[in-house]
Amino acid sequence: MMAQLQQGGPDEKEKTTALKDLLSRIDLDELMKKDEPPLEFPDTLEGFEYIFNEKGQLRHIKTGEPFVFNYREDLHRWNQKRYEALGEIITKYIYELLQNECHLKKVTLPVDAIETEPKSFIFMSEDALVNPDKLLVLIHGNGVVRAGQWARRLIINEDLDSGTQIPYIKRAIEEGYGVIVLNPNENYIEVEKTKAQIPLSSDISDEPAEKRERKDKIQKETKKRRDFYEKYRNPQKEKETMQIYIRDNGSPEEHAIYVWDHFISQSAAENVFFVAHSYGGLAFVELMIQREAEVKNRVTAVALTDSVHNVWHQEVGKTIREWMRENCCNWVSSSEPLDTSVESMLPDCPRVSADRYGLSDHKITGL
Repeated sequence: MMAQLQQGGPDEKEKTTALKDLLSRIDLDELMKKDEPPLEFPDTLEGFEYIFNEKGQLRHIKTGEPFVFNYREDLHRWNQKRYEALGEIITKYIYELLQNECHLKKVTLPVDAIETEPKSFIFMSEDALVNPDKLLVLIHGNGVVRAGQWARRLIINEDLDSGTQIPYIKRAIEEGYGVIVLNPNENYIEVEKTKAQIPLSSDISDEPAEKRERKDKIQKETKKRRDFYEKYRNPQKEKETMQIYIRDNGSPEEHAIYVWDHFISQSAAENVFFVAHSYGGLAFVELMIQREAEVKNRVTAVALTDSVHNVWHQEVGKTIREWMRENCCNWVSSSEPLDTSVESMLPDCPRVSADRYGLSDHKITGL
């Protein structure tokens, strides 16, 4: 139709221009909102009429059925918002489990935060800094997951043991490890733009220019990823907001370095072990680049699961690559039997199959 109009005279061209202008002003997302119910969802599991049963499976209180995504037919956007609202409730539920079942304590970041500035937090066992023997550090991947989670989809569709770090934490504590659980995706708070007030923060005018430039570069690269996930972080939000980043924790990489400097490196443990999933592996490699000598001196072994690090893109030096070959192993999605060697083009750590029970999926390599 458009092509036919373009072949006509001046009148047809004017109509074409008007039609193009009309189409450019149509917001398809707004059209999708016309007939959908209000984005108002419960703020508790019970409000959603779901509960985790004795096997850690999410089940409907009345029917006992698993979670149903398509709660309303032909309303995919509304169903997605509902799913993400439930996910936020589950995040808070996991935090409660970390404190009540795993007996971890919640520690605020930055450690010297003033009352008015944005804050994040991590979880650690009571003996994390004083255990003289061994310390386990857990780092999840990117996206909507927060401390204590490997994959939200697995928590909702499978069970808590599949999608959370809780089995790791409980076993580590049973075997005498101190534990620190990082929270690398908690990088900012959101405020309405009309009410936005930049909080007070410490003066960084004396910070080396090179450090500021690297920090700015990391935050800019991170923002592209963040923009993709931002709409899921607060699914009921429709107002325009802005993000205020948390000091020294504005990206997963910054967070890992901050927790290393203020906690892990200060611990008494003779042997430090890491388990890092997906983007958590990249954050660990960045930590190695920034604190190479310290990491080599303190870290005994690193278990990566489907790590997305890249020694070429991250410009990893030869000495770090050699250390990774001896001290790291990356379990990756593969159809091969568990622990089978998997070929890689990258000259860093060994890669082996994470295919347990015939399952090959990025989100289950953290199991």
